[in-house]
Amino acid sequence: MFQEIDIHRVKEMVENNSANIVDIRDPASFSGGHIPTAVPVSDANVQEFTEQTDKDKPLVVCCYHGISSQGAAAYFAEQGFKEVYSMTGGYEAWRSVFPGE
Repeated sequence: MFQEIDIHRVKEMVENNSANIVDIRDPASFSGGHIPTAVPVSDANVQEFTEQTDKDKPLVVCCYHGISSQGAAAYFAEQGFKEVYSMTGGYEAWRSVFPGE
């Protein structure tokens, strides 16, 4: 199971390096801007990411508006990640509050 998390908590996690952040948006959107430390994950690399990532470290899933990330967060929870979050509002919410990052 996963939980919702707001952008301010995610910002703290980024600053403390206390979570892995995955961005499931398309490559062009990711290139145009993303959360610091975020890793792009798509169908092409999701298996490799799942196999090589510490499942005990919290995982935050980010998408455009916080909708697609819910399904992806559920998937990662099924893959054995112990603490999974879907970021409420997605990258659009992040960008509106933290535009310079």
